[in-house]
Amino acid sequence: MLRVHFTAEDIARLRVAAAPDPLWEIANSFQILIGRDSLLVFGQWRSRVRPRLIRDSAALLTALLPPHGYSPDFLTPDLGGYPDLESAVDTVLRTPKTTLRGDLSRLVASPTRPKPPPSATGLRALAGGEPEALHDLGAALHGYYRRALDEFWPPICAQVAADGALRARAVLTGGTEGLLASFEPVMRWRPPVLEVDYPVDRELRLDERGLLLQPSFYCVRRPVMLAAPSPGRTPVLVYPIQHILGWAQGPDAASAGVSLGDLMGRTRAAILEDVVAGRTTGELADRFGISGSAVSQHTAVLRRVGLLLSMRRGKYMLHTTTPAGLALLNGAFHTPPDNHWTDSV
Repeated sequence: MLRVHFTAEDIARLRVAAAPDPLWEIANSFQILIGRDSLLVFGQWRSRVRPRLIRDSAALLTALLPPHGYSPDFLTPDLGGYPDLESAVDTVLRTPKTTLRGDLSRLVASPTRPKPPPSATGLRALAGGEPEALHDLGAALHGYYRRALDEFWPPICAQVAADGALRARAVLTGGTEGLLASFEPVMRWRPPVLEVDYPVDRELRLDERGLLLQPSFYCVRRPVMLAAPSPGRTPVLVYPIQHILGWAQGPDAASAGVSLGDLMGRTRAAILEDVVAGRTTGELADRFGISGSAVSQHTAVLRRVGLLLSMRRGKYMLHTTTPAGLALLNGAFHTPPDNHWTDSV
């Protein structure tokens, strides 16, 4: 178990990241890809991605990211709030040589590391900060993202955004206490300590640095964090989000029969705009004066064409707009104000 100790200042500095971190998604997804755990929600993604990997890149990442145990902290640095892939990889490649040597020495000494260690020569060159080795690492990270994550990034972002809507609602209804309580059962708030399911016993005192909670699509079962966070930096705790089965296949086949005429009715367009901040089925029914079953039919159409995401939270179904839905709202139409919604379901 990980026990995170908060002060009053740490509570004030608690934050939840609004977007996925590409480096954490690379690290977590690669470990899932090469691991032996049978994870139903990632099965289709695995079968589509595994044949695409280039052997050399996969060998380097396999050496750096074993499926269990320690992986080097420098692969998931603090991005300073700018989580785009290009700047993220540049940050990794600017890692000081002392940090490279320390992290890679720890990796080689890890008891869970496969023996004999793969790509030992490449790791020695990387530990020395040799330009060619750093170039190979950058190419491996970019290449893996392009083959394994790029086409899936919209649904990844959509499900992280849906998680963000859940956390925002928790803050609105319960403040910071409500936010921390919303992470049960994998995290449990026992003021002033946050207890976290973790593979080893560990005590973390925030010492007024605050905490960044980073949602991760490919984090599974329990949260993770760096083995040795940088002194003075805000620690980052990466936590798993809820998943929707079938996310890797895109809009389902039923969407082929849905025309723009089906989609762009006024109620449906208004629902799409209204769920940007997240709404439950009951809230939508109350706001638009229609039945819950009518809301469900509207949201089903929006969901089938990839514009809306629905996630169950307890007894409620929460609906949020996907990046594709936001793009449509921003570029295609804006619903005129009107308090009467008369189009049929």
